[in-house]
Amino acid sequence: MTKFVDLHLCAPIKDIEKLKKMVTKSYQMGYRLAGIPLPTNVELDKVETLRKICSNVGLDFVSRVDLNPRNIPELLTNLRRVRRKFEVVAVLCTSKPVARQAAKDRRVDVLSLDLGKVRYRFFDRAEAELAAQSSCSLEIEMAPLLSLEGAPRIHLISNLRREVAIASSFRVPITVSSGATDDFVLRSPYDYSALAMLFDMTSSSALAALSSVPLRVVERNRRKLSLDFVAPGLHVVRRKDP
Repeated sequence: MTKFVDLHLCAPIKDIEKLKKMVTKSYQMGYRLAGIPLPTNVELDKVETLRKICSNVGLDFVSRVDLNPRNIPELLTNLRRVRRKFEVVAVLCTSKPVARQAAKDRRVDVLSLDLGKVRYRFFDRAEAELAAQSSCSLEIEMAPLLSLEGAPRIHLISNLRREVAIASSFRVPITVSSGATDDFVLRSPYDYSALAMLFDMTSSSALAALSSVPLRVVERNRRKLSLDFVAPGLHVVRRKDP
């Protein structure tokens, strides 16, 4: 059975009732894992509360942080602070230098682009080549496609076609997520896979971007955060009894 993942369910963690409504609808639409963005200074008991809320409706909670650094030093500082705290680390690429550094840094899981601002998009062949070497994913959020109209939507689709083509040519993994901030914007994985055809993703590749690709990101990082992790490719198989 396909396990669908919404790696960016932007549920408000301060509004518990709205959060419950969003995670419940997400589960009803077929998702089984949900990445919910958290502040960098989130407290552990808050994370456990969110995990329990999601578990009660059948969702596997994934802790995520969205970094929005102004420059490279700020990005590097933030990565040192958060990498061991969150299961998914995403970086919003708001400048070319930040995009280049994020693409080549193995501590970054997801390259996020500001889909609402079509002029500020920094994913080209150089970023794709770096991301391919670091196993970083390019994230495409679907909420802007549903909210934008007219020329902005046309420009967005055009940019997405170009970026998907570049990512595919360099074999950069692509994740498709909702980016939803309200339950009314949520759609099923099959609805999103149909919309992805607008920017030249096949149905099979779009469904993979909603399932196996983000699932690999989560599973890889959960292994790294495990006490048994020593180094890439090296894990403790059996601990000696004291």
